[in-house]
Amino acid sequence: MNLAVAADHGGFPLKDRIVEELRTLGHQVTDLGTDSAQPVDYPDYARAVAREILERRAERAVLICGSGAGACVAANKFRGIRAATCHDSFSARQSVEDDDVNVMCLGARVIGPELAVDLVRDYVNARFSGAERHRRRLGKIAAFEADFGK
Repeated sequence: MNLAVAADHGGFPLKDRIVEELRTLGHQVTDLGTDSAQPVDYPDYARAVAREILERRAERAVLICGSGAGACVAANKFRGIRAATCHDSFSARQSVEDDDVNVMCLGARVIGPELAVDLVRDYVNARFSGAERHRRRLGKIAAFEADFGK
């Protein structure tokens, strides 16, 4: 799978471990930065991963900030992006299986590196179920985006 990974300064300490794990699992990974702990703005990295997905250079992405919340809010502003903050295995799997999430957000100040690696594995191994009720719900979300010009 082609994946994009990005982090702000809060997520920077975790980013390299995630990139390493994904490559070890055989995925193609585009590292979109940041490359230091110097303060940067998470919306810029949300835009970068959204662009990779929307321009079809990546199938999914992992976006990391301090809490996972800010990056998730920013990523969800892009039409066609379905981002979820995941801090447990169930959410990492279920968000893809039921909601076809294409950006998993992690909080580097909330979870440790080993749990983060486990969640990333769950996320990339999950597949959208395609169940009618989930397709119907995603259709409603797409209609929201169209109605409100997101």
